[in-house]
Amino acid sequence: MAAFAHSAPCWVDVQLPDLEAGKRFYGELFGWTFRAGEEVERGGSGVDALSGGKLVAALAAKQDGRMPTAWGIYFATDDIAATVTRIRQAGGQVITEPVRVGSAGVLAQAADPGGAVFGLWQAGDRSGFQKQNEPGSFCWTEVYTRQKDRVDAFYERVFGFRGTDLGAAGMGESGRGESGTKEPGTGGPGSTEAGTGEPGTGESETPESEPPESEPPESETPEPETPETPESGPVESGIGGSGADMPGADFRMWSPAGTEPGPDTAIGGRSVITDAFPAEMPSYFLNYFAVADCDATAETGVHLGGRVSVPPFDIPYGRMAVLHDNQGAEFAVLQPPVSR
Repeated sequence: MAAFAHSAPCWVDVQLPDLEAGKRFYGELFGWTFRAGEEVERGGSGVDALSGGKLVAALAAKQDGRMPTAWGIYFATDDIAATVTRIRQAGGQVITEPVRVGSAGVLAQAADPGGAVFGLWQAGDRSGFQKQNEPGSFCWTEVYTRQKDRVDAFYERVFGFRGTDLGAAGMGESGRGESGTKEPGTGGPGSTEAGTGEPGTGESETPESEPPESEPPESETPEPETPETPESGPVESGIGGSGADMPGADFRMWSPAGTEPGPDTAIGGRSVITDAFPAEMPSYFLNYFAVADCDATAETGVHLGGRVSVPPFDIPYGRMAVLHDNQGAEFAVLQPPVSR
C-alpha cells in the first residue's frame, strides 16, 4: 500500500461536544456516512467519515470540555522521530511525543513558533485520505499567523516546503494552468500521494492528556470574531483573498520538497493575521472541503444549525465560504471554477 509523500496533508478530524449531532450535521452537509472507529484505549469514542465509501475525515467526541471544538490537520512523515527533532530545532514545540497507534501508524502533535497546532502521522497499515480534491472531501489547508518570517522558516526547515509568495509569477488567475480551473491543493496532495489507507478514527487529544489509540490529535482552531464581508479579516490575506487580485495581500503557497514551487504543486499556504483582529487571537489552521455548489452548501449549513462567517464569494480558484458547524467548529468550503 502506497503512503502519502512526506509533508503532504494526509488527514483531518474534528473534536465535538456532541458526536451524534456532528454526524447529523456533516452527514447532511457533505453526504458523509459513518462507521465506528477502532476501540480507543481510554474509552473515547469516534467515527470514520466516508464519502462514496472512501475515507475522508473523522469525528471524535471530546473527552474534556476544555478542548477546542475544532478541525485539525495532519501532515505525513516517513520518519516521525526525525521530524520531531527538526520541529524542536526550528523553534517549534512538541506537544505529544511520537506514540504508536497499534498497527495503524505513529502519531505526534506539535505547534509552530506562532502557536498553530498540527499533527504528524507516520503510516503503518493506515495512510490517510482515500479521497480528496473532490466534492465532500478535503482540498486545502492554510495557517494564519502573526509571525510570518519565523513560521515560513519553520515549515521550510521541518517539511522542506518551497514557498511561492502571492503576486509572484504564476500566482494570478493566469497562473492556474491553461484551463484556469484548478482548485487549491489539486497539484499538491492530489499528485503526491496514492490516496489509499486511513490514519485513524478521529480520536484526538489535548496536550494535557495521553494520546488516543486511533486518530491523531487535532489542531486548536480558534473562533475569531469574523468580519461581515469577505474583504476584511484573515481570509483577505489567504487563498480566500482572491490571490493576485489583492495586491496588499500577504500570502505564501507551499509546495513539497522536490517539486517546482507554484500553484500546480501547492499543498497549503500561510496567511497573516492582521492588527484588525484582537491580539489574543491565536494562530490556527483553516481547512477546506471541496463542494459542488458553494452557495447551496452555505445555505444548508445554516439550515442545519451552523452559521456562515464569510459569505460565498468568488476567487481565482473558484467560489468559497467560511462556515462554523452546529457546535462551533470552523472550516471553509470551495467550489472549483467550471472548466472552460
